[in-house]
Amino acid sequence: MDYTPETLETLSQCFIQTLSPQRQPRRQAESFLQQASEQPGYGIAVLRLIAEPTVPPEVKHAASVNFKNHVRLRWASREPETLASPITELERNQIKTLIVSLMLNSPPLIQSQLSEALAIISEHDFPKSWQTLLPELVSTLRQATDYSVINGILRTSNSIFKKFRFQYKTNDLLLDLKYCLDGFAAPLLEIFLKTGQLIAGNPNSADVLCPLFECQRLCCRIFYSLNFQELPEFFEDHMVEWMGDFRNYLTTSYPALEETEKNKEGLVDALRAAICENISLYMEKNEEEFQGYLKDFASAVWSLLMTVSPSSSRDRLAVTAIKFLTTVTKSVHHVLFSSTETLQQICQSIVIPNVRIRDDDEELFEMNYVEYIRRDIEGSDFDTRRRIACELVKGLGTNYREQVMSMMSIIIQNLMANYAVNPKQNWKDKDCAIYLVTSLSVKQGLGKWVSSDLVDVPSFFSSFIVPELQSQDLNDQPILKADALKFFTTFIPQITKPVALTLMPNLIQLLGSESNVVHSYAAICIEKLLLVKDEGHARYLSVDINPFVPMLMTNLFNALKLLDSQENSYVMKCVMRVFGVADITQEIAAACINGLASVLSEVCKNPKNPTFNHYLFESVAALVRKGCERDPNMIPVFEAGLFPILQAIMVEDVMEFLPYVFQILAQLIELNRPPLSGNYMPIFEIILSPESWRRSGNVPALVRLLQAYLQKAPQELNREGRLTQVLGIFERLVSASSTDELGFYVLNTVVENLSYEVISPYLVPIWTALFTRLQKHKTVKFLKSLVIFMSLFLVKHGHEALVSSINLVQPNLFGVILEQFGIPNLKLITGTLEMKLTSVASTRLLCESPVLLHDSAAETWGKMLDSIVTLLARPEQDRVTDDVEVPNIEETVGYTSTFAQLYNAGKKEEDPVKDIKDVKEYLVTSLARLSSLYPGKYPAIIQRSLDQSNQVALKELCDTYKCAIV
Repeated sequence: MDYTPETLETLSQCFIQTLSPQRQPRRQAESFLQQASEQPGYGIAVLRLIAEPTVPPEVKHAASVNFKNHVRLRWASREPETLASPITELERNQIKTLIVSLMLNSPPLIQSQLSEALAIISEHDFPKSWQTLLPELVSTLRQATDYSVINGILRTSNSIFKKFRFQYKTNDLLLDLKYCLDGFAAPLLEIFLKTGQLIAGNPNSADVLCPLFECQRLCCRIFYSLNFQELPEFFEDHMVEWMGDFRNYLTTSYPALEETEKNKEGLVDALRAAICENISLYMEKNEEEFQGYLKDFASAVWSLLMTVSPSSSRDRLAVTAIKFLTTVTKSVHHVLFSSTETLQQICQSIVIPNVRIRDDDEELFEMNYVEYIRRDIEGSDFDTRRRIACELVKGLGTNYREQVMSMMSIIIQNLMANYAVNPKQNWKDKDCAIYLVTSLSVKQGLGKWVSSDLVDVPSFFSSFIVPELQSQDLNDQPILKADALKFFTTFIPQITKPVALTLMPNLIQLLGSESNVVHSYAAICIEKLLLVKDEGHARYLSVDINPFVPMLMTNLFNALKLLDSQENSYVMKCVMRVFGVADITQEIAAACINGLASVLSEVCKNPKNPTFNHYLFESVAALVRKGCERDPNMIPVFEAGLFPILQAIMVEDVMEFLPYVFQILAQLIELNRPPLSGNYMPIFEIILSPESWRRSGNVPALVRLLQAYLQKAPQELNREGRLTQVLGIFERLVSASSTDELGFYVLNTVVENLSYEVISPYLVPIWTALFTRLQKHKTVKFLKSLVIFMSLFLVKHGHEALVSSINLVQPNLFGVILEQFGIPNLKLITGTLEMKLTSVASTRLLCESPVLLHDSAAETWGKMLDSIVTLLARPEQDRVTDDVEVPNIEETVGYTSTFAQLYNAGKKEEDPVKDIKDVKEYLVTSLARLSSLYPGKYPAIIQRSLDQSNQVALKELCDTYKCAIV
């Protein structure tokens, strides 16, 4: 792609359109950029666009995000089948020449994106293929006097060195680390000390101090990265300088900055938080070298925490400081906190103030329920004050559990007593007490939660939780209702079945609360309730839930109409779970399918919540599955309710939903009784077209749908060359290692459902395609799939058809394939049905095929039997080695081409050899029958060919089933 004024204008317009709320222009722009990214020069063109001074900031930002993603996808070399056009070497060098200077001179939003892009590039190229980078950064750092440039260099360096925090320690990583330390450790200390002197000389000027403190924070983040793997010699030699300044920043006041930073995390707090992370790292990894500084730092951090206000702007400092103290409590230096007075002071002055709910928490509860729930109930709150304060209690409990739990128990009693004096005014005390009990609970065997050290759970539940759940005013004190529901959810296994069922109407009623958190927690509680098991068996059965289902489903669907809960994932997950447990009557099915179709039609307009949408389709699949299990005649009800919206999704090409639609259609087809309704046939034509298979995310679902058609309407393949189309799909899938297993699924279904007369004209091309792929790129996965397919072919159409059709490709080819690939890989087969199928097929081949019964094949016969015995007699871990050919799955966020399987629309596997009940008995009886025809022949082959342990195993099998090989 040449960078011209026309290119600049075209790319600018496209990036503007990617920000459009309208789907059509956004899709067109994304499609154009996708195609343009295939061209050489695209990356450098986008980078030059970002460098243009006349381009609007929003375009530059969109372009920088696109450039980062382009680099992530195409910088590293990949398999040809997954990436057609990686960035060329010439373009890479151009990008590396431009990106550093551009990043240093870009505004923060764009700089952060380019920083990530540079980190991605450095992950692959630095230092070996980008040896100019570090010298360029160091040279600029030492010459620069402008702190905007200095801080830009440090941000860049920070993004590069972050890899040392997250990667496993290897020799290559340590070599890279040494290279970075040799080049950057000394300049880092120089700028840190120089900047410290400037701070000391300008204590009252906020304008001067701001960039200086940001510089020190960045130095501390780089310090963390360079020290993460192990203590470098340079940092050990200069620990006095580093630790001296660290302690100074923790204990010195900087009023010029602190007074101007009331509503955001201040630069002083950010620096102190980074220092706390550094000293925590040294406490964890370099305790011996750090112990001389520990007492002073513990005192400094303690004093700091006593002055930290509850303002959210100071959260990060509070969290990192408490983490440091927690690390100390778990170390051999826990004696620093051993006195009763100290423990009491920590509980009262550090733990409780940080656990108490704040105005910011209340605002989050009301304004952003999703984030509140993530923090409060989903475990993403590890970096919140409330959670880390409880972690400090647990840390103290490591060595002083009895004392600490006794103190906390008294505190909880006092909080509840204070609440009882004035419930309206002192509700935060009850919230604090409930939070402490739930957060300090201990998970023990069988998934049961206990906290007997603090409260008696049943008593606390009945006294303080049940009244909140039974309150008739759904919208009074919503935070306490949410607390009660969270407590119920946390201790569900301990709440007896009669008590829980008595409270079910209250839980259903709470689904109607106006508070998003409350009705979400009610849905979560009901959903978790239905998952409880006692000794592996579900505690709550359909008979328990059925009486509540009409009102429960009404309130769940009404909750989805409440403000900001139209796409509430927790409510939809509860809908799915109820369908999975309850008995679905025709009346419930009709009402619910209409409700789900209505929700689906709305989210189709702008799919934006992948989690909600996944549970929505799971709910559809669960409703169809459970409804048809109870009454197969419900299928027309589901077809009438679902077909209009499913067809609309396909017509409008809502690509996020197509894999789900194909799975739902497959489920409906599999549940139908032949003949298949004519309404399904136009869809059959669509899935046979090559265009439908271009999106990789559609492929697994399309294979599933194609299998359903082949099973329920195999006669349709005899019309208009459809079998040729199906086999063309198989050939495309089997040619690539990422989809070869799916290709076998198609082929297996063809062989299972079509007669030999129909498929015989196509067998030579089929075997040719398989053996061509075998020659080009054989993997363990492919070889196992090939063995399974050959076994299925044999049990369906006989060993003669198998041998003769393969030999049509090339004379005597079957023997070569069997000896080189079939026999060695038979022992690798896993899965109950797969093992049964392959062992039965191999036994028939062994005992019935003239190819193996001929005297010249005695050695092959012995190897085959040895492999069968290995398969049947040895544990899986003894015969199957780990498959190292695992594809590299990249983490994805939101909607991508990744296929999401619907659990509730799962395919039921059929047993191709269901008439055989015991495969071990089948083997030895077949061998006994064969040997009786040729007395004395096979014992000698067995003794000569079988592994000693397999000979013993075979004899034991013969003794077990009272069969003799003579």
